[in-house]
Amino acid sequence: MARTRTAGGRRQPVDSSALRSVGYDAVSRVLEIEFVSGAVYSYADVPRRVHEELMDAPSHGRCFGRTVRGRYAYRRIR
Repeated sequence: MARTRTAGGRRQPVDSSALRSVGYDAVSRVLEIEFVSGAVYSYADVPRRVHEELMDAPSHGRCFGRTVRGRYAYRRIR
């Protein structure tokens, strides 16, 4: 799959039943998640290590639920 352009840079496709793509802007510390539903959310003030852990996880969806969901301010952007 090709990378998808985002406001903060690019999202990278992931092999997940819950997430379609993940992007991260290290300067603004914004994590952008596209779900398989097509919804895209932007999460604020996310440390780089959280993005790295998410990308390295054997299950991106489980990792998202454990390390991102409910921990960072977010907004739906699509």
